[in-house]
Amino acid sequence: MDSKSLVVPSAQQLQWQDFEMGMFCHFGINTFCNQEWGEGLDSPALFNPTSLDTGQWVRTAKEAGFRYFVLTAKHHDGFCLWPTKTTDYSVKSSPWKDGQGDVVKECAEACREAGLGFGIYLSPWDRHEPCYADPGAYNDFYIAQLTELLTNYGPLVELWFDGAGSEGREYDWRRIVDIVKEYQPGAMMFNMGAPTIRWVGNEDGTAPYPCWNEAESARASMFTQEMLQWLPDTPNWVPAECDVPIRKKHWFWHPNDESSLKSLEHLMDVYERSVGHGCTLLLNVAPDNRGLFPDSDVDRVQEFGAEIRRRFSYPLAQTAGEGDCLLLKLPGEQTVHYAVIMEDIAHGERILAYVLEAWSENKEQWTEVVRGSAIGHKKIDRLEGIDASQIRLRCLESVYRPIIRSFSVY
Repeated sequence: MDSKSLVVPSAQQLQWQDFEMGMFCHFGINTFCNQEWGEGLDSPALFNPTSLDTGQWVRTAKEAGFRYFVLTAKHHDGFCLWPTKTTDYSVKSSPWKDGQGDVVKECAEACREAGLGFGIYLSPWDRHEPCYADPGAYNDFYIAQLTELLTNYGPLVELWFDGAGSEGREYDWRRIVDIVKEYQPGAMMFNMGAPTIRWVGNEDGTAPYPCWNEAESARASMFTQEMLQWLPDTPNWVPAECDVPIRKKHWFWHPNDESSLKSLEHLMDVYERSVGHGCTLLLNVAPDNRGLFPDSDVDRVQEFGAEIRRRFSYPLAQTAGEGDCLLLKLPGEQTVHYAVIMEDIAHGERILAYVLEAWSENKEQWTEVVRGSAIGHKKIDRLEGIDASQIRLRCLESVYRPIIRSFSVY
């Protein structure tokens, strides 16, 4: 990364990266069939949540500090959570609300009321639709479904295009990208076509380090090592999103699955290695067959949000500035557990290597405590409880003058 390669994000990407945490919501016909990937053969009559409350979903996300919400409007089985005109395989053929319901509409409205961004997952792979075998006909079918979602549910912050099941299949990404730009120019596009955000490459919710924002390709899915061929107008700045289910291996709800709920310690490790590696975390919580988040999942999400606030809401000291060295003076000798650094990425990702050093009054010397490379949107460094009265950030290598948006310790 030399000075010629320095790129900057768009205004929409800057806003999206500041969200830091989104909630994924896998819900559909699979919820009622104890399965992850349906074959598109399950009867719509099975879809009948007794207590569906999208407000409960969104409140759970909002209260825990999540900033946006992505709903699976259609998974690989082809069942649609909105009354689409393209197929009868949707909520309009179900007994729920006598076929008059629209989960996408209810979720979009709940997000607007709560002030959360709303995003939509629309699987390109469709195991139910007969015309899927005819690429030309299916491209028209998919464009029609996408157009309905782009034009009927208000502003969208993200469109999630999943590559699973589509390995080796070519869709008309030029048309897809063009209608997204026409109807929802502010929406982030996930990983396919001409994406503005990319998949981190795993379903663990963690990013490798370093994870630079500049990228030319990304892995297509969990089931191939193939790297996607993006359209020529894909931006060079393509930040990563880290998706992970709150239940081990399960994206949809399954009965008798309580023991698979991930621990708070596990989720905090995920946070530190996603948000703390400059990426955005997308945590999946699945409604059960009542149409509600299970109590245990709600409790864990709330614990997660509370623990993030406990650790990172009250800095011992904080500063910002420009240049190769930034000094942070603490109110006396303090035990420091974390350092959090944010670059002002509106001016690009400038820092390529840095070191954190601590000054101890007892030792009367500077001691190196952390050495790293990428900072980007945010870098969280665990300092293991060092005692210091000052912490110094020194830039060892950079492209142009470093600009630090925030430097704080906890």
